Amino acid sequence: MKRRTQWLIALVVIVALGLLVLRTLHARKVARDAATVPAAAAAGGLELARSDVVIARPVEITRTLALSGGLKAVNSAVVKAKIAAELKSLTVREGDTVAAGQVIGQIDTTEADLRLQQAAQTAETSRAQLDIAQRALENNRALVAQGFISATGLETSVSNHAAAQASYQAAVAAVSLARKSVSDARLVAPISGLVSQRLVQPGERVPIDGRIVEIVDLSRIELEAAVAPEDVGSIQVGQTARLRVDGIGEPVTAKVVRINPSTQAGTRSVMVYLALSPNPALRQGLFAKGTVELQRTSALAVPLDTVRIDAPRPYVFVLADGRIARRLVTLGQRGDGGPDGQREAFVEVTDGLTDGSVVVRATVGAVRDDTPAHLAAAAPAASAASAN
Repeated sequence: MKRRTQWLIALVVIVALGLLVLRTLHARKVARDAATVPAAAAAGGLELARSDVVIARPVEITRTLALSGGLKAVNSAVVKAKIAAELKSLTVREGDTVAAGQVIGQIDTTEADLRLQQAAQTAETSRAQLDIAQRALENNRALVAQGFISATGLETSVSNHAAAQASYQAAVAAVSLARKSVSDARLVAPISGLVSQRLVQPGERVPIDGRIVEIVDLSRIELEAAVAPEDVGSIQVGQTARLRVDGIGEPVTAKVVRINPSTQAGTRSVMVYLALSPNPALRQGLFAKGTVELQRTSALAVPLDTVRIDAPRPYVFVLADGRIARRLVTLGQRGDGGPDGQREAFVEVTDGLTDGSVVVRATVGAVRDDTPAHLAAAAPAASAASAN
């Protein structure tokens, strides 16, 4: 008997807890419904501000593609050492302006001068040997004509003369090569621009092809952007873009000028090059991101934030006949729309809305289908200002 009483008490406790849970859930539902449709608006329905609705109208939608990458100068050059020697002087530093053909430094020519002197002396020796071979050839020709020596002896003199002449020409070429090494000791800027890197200091020994100075021409700057293979087919030369560059407040316009015919190893992305409009604030290496305009179309569209996707099919709420109604919609392409300076994301509606439908924005929050609603009247202050 006592055990049965315990079971009954436990059952009563469980039932009481269940009722308490059901009561709590019901209270939450009532509170949620009350928040959805405020009691203050019960008499006249939900009051919507003018900014809470938008009229569905044909809008010019601009389909875009996001891009990002680093800026790079179209023209750049690296001044390298053409001879191995000590850097004697370097007159430019980072940020200095240089002109094409300007002498910016000097490599020590002591070794080059000695090699030039050696080559010149070797050429003199070869010249003397050529003169000896020339005289011997002339004498042997005279002797052959008089019958004192055979034709075989003359052939030997011809061969010796040809060998001496070739040696002399090689020595002359060595002199020219040594003279060029002396002239290569002068460091000359190949293009006009700004010095971006100074890689060697005077007194250091530089090897052949050692990098000394890098020069960039900032008059032409490009954006190098990697585009996915599935998107590169939509990009064409001549399309315009609006970019945001680090450190520059205003957007910078750009245009697609080249598309790489090959993909990048590993990522399989394609490099697209956009020429930026001239801007003195642009620098090589800055990061930029933005959108390139792919296509412009005119279609019935609404702002993207009016479409709700918490159901199997997308839908919107419209204000019609003093009530909020739920309308299922079929969406098309997306893009930017609206007047310049107030552009926002739009989406095309191919079915479910008509031109002139009053669509409720998501700023209203959660609403229920068939809720009474009306638009708020214009503020008196605004009406007085317009009257004045």
